[in-house]
Amino acid sequence: MKPDPRDYQPLGLHAQRRLLIVENDEPHRRALMLFFERRGYELKAASCAPEASTLLDEWRPDYAIIDVCLPGPAGLTLIPRVKFVSPDARVVMVSGYASIAAAVQSIKLGATQYLMKPVDAQTIEAAFCNLRADITARPGDNLPSVERVAWEYMQRVLMANNGNVSATARALHMHRKTLQRKLGRHPVSQ
Repeated sequence: MKPDPRDYQPLGLHAQRRLLIVENDEPHRRALMLFFERRGYELKAASCAPEASTLLDEWRPDYAIIDVCLPGPAGLTLIPRVKFVSPDARVVMVSGYASIAAAVQSIKLGATQYLMKPVDAQTIEAAFCNLRADITARPGDNLPSVERVAWEYMQRVLMANNGNVSATARALHMHRKTLQRKLGRHPVSQ
């Protein structure tokens, strides 16, 4: 049986692979782009979920690196979009804090792996080769603040309500304008 050319092996010089990088930290995004460009990947990059979603309207990645914490909608909201346009895409989520809930949710949504920052590009590329979903976040690692957990929860409820702020506010028993204000802020730091 002839091997499939789309097998998930580290990229060699003979193949062109499409990679979407969604990272709001510009120096980290540039470093990832430089590494993967040198490895022969065809790249598209975005700093937020809406920008990435626009790229996905006309472009189908084989791989995606998505930061969980993005300004505006969380990176988790992109997993279903990536999997819809490219069902075989290997999605690696990266995060600067340990959140078992976010890790489990990302795997349920179709991510291949959830990695903790700091993480280098070689580790991310190796994660593309994993055939089973994996979570590297461990309880007790870099625990988030209560405010951070609340922000994440609001993002999950918003995602469960398909981005409908009014429905999310009702589900959270919160005034819609208060929720909009909280969602409009950058993610709460750890």
